[in-house]
Amino acid sequence: LSGLDPAQPYFQDTPIEVRLDDSDAEFVDVIHTDTAPTIPNLGFGMSTPIGHLDFYPNGGVEMPGCGKNAVSDVVDLDSIWEGTRNFLACNHLRSLKYYSDSIIFPNGFLGYPCTSYDAFQTEGCFPCPQEGCPNMGHFADKFKGKVDNSFPNLYLNTGEDNDFALWRYKVSVTLSGKTEVKGYVNIALYGSGGNTRQHQIFTGTLQPGNTYTNFVDAEVNIGTVTKVKFLWNNNVINPTLPQLGATTVTVQSGETG
Repeated sequence: LSGLDPAQPYFQDTPIEVRLDDSDAEFVDVIHTDTAPTIPNLGFGMSTPIGHLDFYPNGGVEMPGCGKNAVSDVVDLDSIWEGTRNFLACNHLRSLKYYSDSIIFPNGFLGYPCTSYDAFQTEGCFPCPQEGCPNMGHFADKFKGKVDNSFPNLYLNTGEDNDFALWRYKVSVTLSGKTEVKGYVNIALYGSGGNTRQHQIFTGTLQPGNTYTNFVDAEVNIGTVTKVKFLWNNNVINPTLPQLGATTVTVQSGETG
């Protein structure tokens, strides 16, 4: 039984007889996408974990792409109501879109067990544990039998629009050069499964010899890494024409470690 952002008003913190809970089926998985308080934030979805698996994509409160205005995707007059509806309840309706996308991407939407969304964005909840990470959505039941009452909540990031599935990697870059500069470092990953766009992993003072680490939520499952593109640029015109390189670039898959 899959709960798609179960309703918060009149249901949150009520007895299990009147709301969804993990006794309602042999396996209950829940996607939480609109868990801000109903008053004053108009959140429609329940924040409390109530299933065998509870997924909180993007932290469960504000979904990427929901900040667009109501008519940003309208192409004809018949779309005005649809655009308005999607805007007013965008976070709430994202649960349906994530679920439908999960059917198309059966190896996507990995949920990382973690104590909070803030902790998920650190190295403490990466990579997946030895038993693996469950897939949010249609294939969550592949994890049936691997959870108990103490199983932590699950966190992941998604894209702003179709396709919503992202794959998480940790990228570390050690710089080479002679002088520090202010600028940014971009990385693009190439692999047997596809290539990513450029992802910025650091901005600020670039110090040769230092290692800079960040997560890349890639729009494609790259498979086996075949090549990495390293690009840096400085934020201001520098007449000394500084040069930087990458001594090493390390890429770690969240799924396999």
